[in-house]
Amino acid sequence: MHNIMSTLFLLILLSLLTVTLAGRDIPDKNPFTPKASVARYWDKHVRNTLPKPSFLLSKASPMTAVQAASFTKLAATNTLSTRLPEFCSAAHLLCFPEVRPSLEKHTKDENFQTYNDGQNFTNYGTGIVNGIDTFKNYSNDIFSIPVNAFRGYSRSSIDHRESFTGYANDANVADQSFNTYGSNSGGEGSGEFKNYSSNSNVAELRFTTYSDDTVNRKQSFSSYNEDGNAGDQTFRSYGKNSFGDKNDFTGYGTDSNVASSSFTNYGKKGTAGNSTFTNYGVNMNDPQEKFQSYGDGTVGATHSFANYRDQANVGDDSFQSYEKNTFGSTVNFKNYGNSANPGSDTFKGYAKGAERNTVGFTGYSVNTNATFKDYAKEGVSFASYNTSSSSSTVGGSLVKRWVEPGKFFRESMLKEGTVMAMPDIRDKMPQRSFLPRSILVKLPFSSSKIEELKSVFKVSDNSSMEKMMMDSLGECERAPSVGEIKRCVGSVEDMIDFATSVLGRNVGVWTTQNVNGFGKNVMVGRVKGMNGGKVTKSVSCHQSWFPYLLYYCHSVPKVRVYEADLLDPESKAKINHGVAICHLDTTAWSPTHGAFVALGLGPGRIEVCHWIFENDMTWTIAD
Repeated sequence: MHNIMSTLFLLILLSLLTVTLAGRDIPDKNPFTPKASVARYWDKHVRNTLPKPSFLLSKASPMTAVQAASFTKLAATNTLSTRLPEFCSAAHLLCFPEVRPSLEKHTKDENFQTYNDGQNFTNYGTGIVNGIDTFKNYSNDIFSIPVNAFRGYSRSSIDHRESFTGYANDANVADQSFNTYGSNSGGEGSGEFKNYSSNSNVAELRFTTYSDDTVNRKQSFSSYNEDGNAGDQTFRSYGKNSFGDKNDFTGYGTDSNVASSSFTNYGKKGTAGNSTFTNYGVNMNDPQEKFQSYGDGTVGATHSFANYRDQANVGDDSFQSYEKNTFGSTVNFKNYGNSANPGSDTFKGYAKGAERNTVGFTGYSVNTNATFKDYAKEGVSFASYNTSSSSSTVGGSLVKRWVEPGKFFRESMLKEGTVMAMPDIRDKMPQRSFLPRSILVKLPFSSSKIEELKSVFKVSDNSSMEKMMMDSLGECERAPSVGEIKRCVGSVEDMIDFATSVLGRNVGVWTTQNVNGFGKNVMVGRVKGMNGGKVTKSVSCHQSWFPYLLYYCHSVPKVRVYEADLLDPESKAKINHGVAICHLDTTAWSPTHGAFVALGLGPGRIEVCHWIFENDMTWTIAD
C-alpha cells in the first residue's frame, strides 16, 4: 500500500510540474522529462566547455515526464502494444497504421481523382459493361500514411475502357499493393495504367494479376517504380491465359537505385496475342533483378522484348524461361545486358521446347560474370553474342544518373574560392525521435526476437516495416570490418556512451548546419580542419530504418574532418556551414563504390571526401 501511495504522489507531482511550467511557457525545464535527463547526461559524461549540441539533444524523446513514466511501466510489463497509437504519437515514432477494409463499390462510369486516406479500395468498375473510367492520383505524396491497398479494378468487365494514372508516386517508405486489374474482361475494351510508384523512396511494392484471362483486350502499362530508391518490388502475372490480346509494357525500374525486383508470368499460356516489353532495369544502379516466365506456353503469339538492364551498373540478375514450350509463335529479344559495369547475370531457358516458331535474339552483350544456358538449338537466329573482360567506358551522363554530382569529391576541393556541386543532402527518412533509455532497455533488439518486436509495434508479416527492421537488425548484428568498432544506438545516452568510449570524454559532435544550396553550385568559403587539420579518427553515425530513431555508429580511422562556410557563388553571401569528412584510406572499399564511379581510379589509390548529410553526424576529439 505504501508503494502504491508513493507512486501516485510522484505522478501527481510530475503532473503539477508539467502543467505549471507549460503555463509559464518554459519548455523542457521539468527535470524529470527525457530531454532534461539527456542534457544532464551530457554534462556528466562530456568533459569540455563547448556548447551542448542542440541538433542532437533535439532528437531526444519529446514525451512529458508523466508519459515517460507511464509508457516505461507498460514496456516493463510487455503491454506497450495495447496503447500503441498513443505511444507512437507521444514518442514521435514511425508506426504504420492498420489498413482498414473498404466495402465501397463503384459500378458506374467514374472520373475519380486524388485518393489518399490510407485505406483499402475495393471493387472499382467490377462487372461493368461499356463505358469509360478514369482514376487519377491514388495515394500520391503520402509521407504520413504510407500503407495502402487497391483491390479489384475493372474486373470481369465487357467492352470497357479504363485509364489509371498515378499510384503511390513520390511516396516515402511506402507499403503498397495492387491486386486484380482488368482480369476476366473481354470485348473491345482497353486498359491503360501509368506511373506506379515513380520517384519513391524505399518502397515495398506488390502488383498482382494485370489482365489475366482476358479476351481481345488492348492493354498498356507504363512506368513501374521508375526513378526509385531502394525497396523491394514484385509484379506477378501480366496477361496470363489471355486470348487475342495486345499488351504493351514500358519502363520497369528505369533509373532506379539499389532496388530488388521480381517479375513473374508475362503473357504465359496466351493465344494469338501481340505483346511488347520495353526497358526492364535500364540505367539502374546495383539492381537485384529476377524475371521469370515470359510468354511460356503461348500459341500463335507475336512477342518482343527489348532492353534488359541496358547501361545498368553492377548488380545481380536472373532471367529464366523465355518463350518455353511455345507453338507457332514469332519471338524477338533485343539487347540483353549491355551494362556499363559488370554484374552477375544468368539467362536460362530461351525458346526451349518450342515448335514451329520464328525466334530471334539480337545483342546479348554482358561481361565475364555471366552465363547463358538452355536455348533452342534449332529455329533460332542468334546474333551478336558479346562478352568482354572489362567494364564498359562510362559516359558522364550515366555517372550522373548513378552518383549525384558533388556527392563525393577530392580533398583538394576544400579550398576557399572553389565552386562545386552540392548534392541533395536532405534527410529522406521519416522524422522520428530517440526513445528514453528507460523504455529502450525493456524492448527486444535482435533478429532472433523479431516476432516480439513485431508484436510490440503491430508489424504485419511480409510488410515493408518487417523488411526494414530485419535489414537494420542485420546491419547492426553484422561482424565489424577490419579495424572497425560499431554499435547501433536508440537513445542519446547510448550514442554519447559509444562516442566517448572510442574518442574519450573531450568530444564534439558536428553536422552540416542546414540544407541550403543543395542541387546547386556553392562556393567554398573559410575552411577549418578539426583537431588542427591532423589525421585523426572519428565516430560517424547514420540513420537506420526502425520505428524509433536508430543510428548505426562506427569508428572511422584515418580521416580528416573539416568545417567550411558555403557561399552563394553569385552574391558571395553565406548560405550554409558544411561539415565534410575525408577518408584517407580507401583500400578496403569495393571497386564498384559510387566514389570510384564518380572520381575514377579505385580502392587505395585516392582519398574520398563527402559532406555530412542532414541528420547524420560525426564525432571528433574537441579542439
